[in-house]
Amino acid sequence: MSLYTSSYLTQLTDSNASLLSSRTRLFSESVKESATFDIFLSHSFLDRKEVLGIYIELTKLGFEVYVDWIVDPHLDRTNVTKTNAELVRKRMRSSKSLLLAMSSNAEMSKWIPWELGFVDGRTKKCALFPVSKSYAVSKTFERSQYLLLYPYIKRAAIDAYSEKTFVTESSNYYTEFDGWFKKDEVISYRTQNIDIL
Repeated sequence: MSLYTSSYLTQLTDSNASLLSSRTRLFSESVKESATFDIFLSHSFLDRKEVLGIYIELTKLGFEVYVDWIVDPHLDRTNVTKTNAELVRKRMRSSKSLLLAMSSNAEMSKWIPWELGFVDGRTKKCALFPVSKSYAVSKTFERSQYLLLYPYIKRAAIDAYSEKTFVTESSNYYTEFDGWFKKDEVISYRTQNIDIL
């Protein structure tokens, strides 16, 4: 198994610009008060190219993903107001899970701990999406403090032609992302061998 790399995610962004443009138009025309999302993608705006790649990857898997500056482009991230915070709170309430795009930038964000705690308290369905800045495919992800409470996302080759995304608790405990997302329990463990990328 391996982590998603920054280069892989930015390549997804660059090669799917038309998809992003059409999704942004769709949201700006049709997002209603009752919009619901499968995933609230918590992140640092400094990682926007990688975040776009994550958004595209998850959207292609069939998930409705909330990214504030895609769905609610009118929000001013630099101006924290009660109105802005209430809209973000509403979007978190209408999301079934949260993925945190982990990077060194994310560690400096003041919004991320609030978002993670809010959704975790509501759904108990949160995971980390580490992004490796290295061009080499990284297989390790070090967590510390309260982040140790959460599983994290990795991908693995299933055969020579396809890969799947997994939610990983440790090197021996993981489940397919789709199964983790749909099940009521936090994580279902598997110990089968998966080819290492």
